Amino acid sequence: MKGNEAIAEAAILAGCRHYFGYPITPQTEVAAYMAKRMPKIGGTFLQAESEVAAINMVIGVASTGKRCMTSSSSPGISLKCEGLSYLAGCDLPALVVNVERGGPGLGGIQPSQSDYFQATRGSGHGDFRMIVLAPASVQEMADLTVKGFDLAEKYRVTTMLLADGTMGQMMEPVSLEAPAVTEYDKSWAVTGTNCERKHNIINSLSLIPEELEQQNIERFERYAKIEENETMYEEFMMEDAEIAIVAFGVAARISKNAILAAREKGIKVGLIRPITLWPFPKAPIAKAAAQVKEFISVEMNMGQMIEDVKLAIGCSRPVSLVNRVGGMIPSPEQVLARIEEIAGGNGK
Repeated sequence: MKGNEAIAEAAILAGCRHYFGYPITPQTEVAAYMAKRMPKIGGTFLQAESEVAAINMVIGVASTGKRCMTSSSSPGISLKCEGLSYLAGCDLPALVVNVERGGPGLGGIQPSQSDYFQATRGSGHGDFRMIVLAPASVQEMADLTVKGFDLAEKYRVTTMLLADGTMGQMMEPVSLEAPAVTEYDKSWAVTGTNCERKHNIINSLSLIPEELEQQNIERFERYAKIEENETMYEEFMMEDAEIAIVAFGVAARISKNAILAAREKGIKVGLIRPITLWPFPKAPIAKAAAQVKEFISVEMNMGQMIEDVKLAIGCSRPVSLVNRVGGMIPSPEQVLARIEEIAGGNGK
């Protein structure tokens, strides 16, 4: 399947029956797939009049405790940012998919990773976080979609699946099975009382400063639990590595090819691949700083994740950037050239 199709089918298998979206390249296949499948399974597909409308429809369904999602690409996600803040302010679980394209502005329709800052820094006004999942294969597009719904409900947060246009458009074999769905407490949902319980109110407005402060503190206590329990990453050939690459998504796949080529030349290099971009895998990267002499951040932007790598290691080791932008993708040869520069002592 295409990555975008795998997302849609995995969402359905995970119990999502409500999708609201608006077409934009390179994620339109998600909406197209949902348009065909949802009516056949008693679900709701609605192409909203705008991205703003779509995210507000998600807020409405999420308030009832039902699994719902929206998807878009970079400029469309920007239009949804106010709604993402409202989801956080209401403590509502939802899944948002961003299949990134190059920017800023309308940019182009080719793949990019330039929305890293937007996704990992809250993606809207106010103090809040989203869980951000970064797949590196079509199989992970499906698996992390299911995981995203689960984490959203477990912690009452928004989860974002952050992929690039390459991941959305590429085709790979994928195994799809209906997961075991954990039932979380949803006594907060607005489902109608039938005069049997106190009314639930979903609201992000709090005009008493002390109460709003306490809400923010409680929210960040949940975020701390997410950081403690839900950080995900992959290590590749890090056991004896003297150089460490940090990369996610398709950039990590490219980096693996470069690592294999470097290993054939006797250069000890490995990879740490963040699967959760937030929470960022600070601990394994900090641990690697005691082992390696230099880090390389491979990205499809002008250098965004590199800031988190530097923060994780307290700037104790040099961190260099290998990148392409504007819809261009780094090549294994480009990454290998940088590895060879460092290995040869010309890395500075």
